[in-house]
Amino acid sequence: MFKEIMGLPAHPMLVHAAVVFVPLLVLLAIGFAVLPRLRSRLGWAAAILAVVAPASALFAKESGEELKKVLTEKGYPAEIINQVTEHQEYGDLMFWFALGLGVATGLMIFAASGHPRAQALPKWVNLVLAGIVVVLGVVTAVYTYLTGDTGAQAVWQGVL
Repeated sequence: MFKEIMGLPAHPMLVHAAVVFVPLLVLLAIGFAVLPRLRSRLGWAAAILAVVAPASALFAKESGEELKKVLTEKGYPAEIINQVTEHQEYGDLMFWFALGLGVATGLMIFAASGHPRAQALPKWVNLVLAGIVVVLGVVTAVYTYLTGDTGAQAVWQGVL
């Protein structure tokens, strides 16, 4: 399913969604956490990205695994496969951190929603969720960078 799109490798195309949506989730989730006055403006976008960003990271991850299989089957040198493996390891971690950030963002949006069940929560829950979102946001941003950098090095190292 994630091997090709119209005869082209799916990974280089699907990865662009993760490159856009995951950093946007990081920015909006942290903004929602630390800027309570803007929550009414950021809430819907953050909620949508809390679902879309981890999904895009999953699609990039799955298509990358398919691409690695193709490269291995075609007999690419071990040096390139090792670079792809490093990129894959960062990508796997990025997916899990993006998923955690999406869940934490969703919980924080609910906790700040004013819903009767959310109003029954202790006040410290919002602070803890905001802290978790900020930490996960920073870690997700770092792993997004590391994933992209190792992927770019695997593709372009020695080309230019």
